[in-house]
Amino acid sequence: MDVTQALSAAFGLVFGGDHAFYAIVGLSLTVTLSAVVLAALIGLPAGALLALARFPGRGAVIVLVNGLMGLPPVVAGLIVFLVLSRSGPLGSLGLLFTPAAMVVAQTLLVLPIVIAITRQLIEDLHGEYREHLASLGLTGIRAIPTLLWDGRFALATAILAGFGRASAEVGAVLIVGGNIAGYTRTMTTAIALETSKGDLPLALGLGIVLIALTLGINAVTYAASRVGARFAG
Repeated sequence: MDVTQALSAAFGLVFGGDHAFYAIVGLSLTVTLSAVVLAALIGLPAGALLALARFPGRGAVIVLVNGLMGLPPVVAGLIVFLVLSRSGPLGSLGLLFTPAAMVVAQTLLVLPIVIAITRQLIEDLHGEYREHLASLGLTGIRAIPTLLWDGRFALATAILAGFGRASAEVGAVLIVGGNIAGYTRTMTTAIALETSKGDLPLALGLGIVLIALTLGINAVTYAASRVGARFAG
């Protein structure tokens, strides 16, 4: 099959309502969105707390969080694998090679991004509005809800950046999910597998969806930053 035929077949999968194709896309979006929501629920308050709290070793924690933004996906997958394996501390839960394990792995990848960007943003906002917040009696960590709300558009950009990383990730989910057909096979792991098998239409079809998602994420990120700048102005 030449490239033209493969592309034609790929678009047929994208728009043809193929159940197996959409099952892979649906699982990928479910896992990624779940991981991003968990990372946001943990990372937003944690990043704000890190920005405003003062404690011994704070600088080291900031350096660690910033370093973890570049955590290799395969390392994240290995960590989760060891924790969830039969001999690991959470092995009794039986989560390894399930979508839940993939959510945990992707959350581990996205969380440092959310914490680091939130910490920097809240720190900057607090420095800008410190006196105004103090006049309202919002000192220390009591200012966190107000600052999070004021920086909501910029924080949305951070969350979308996390979504972008999680949606394109392959190493971690392959290690902890096992790429099981119909159960833990995501778009990225399916593309890797089908390309090696020579099934170009499926790989290209999933690649088209991933590119569309990437462009959509960037468009939403740009729109959020513009809206945030307009409100700030």
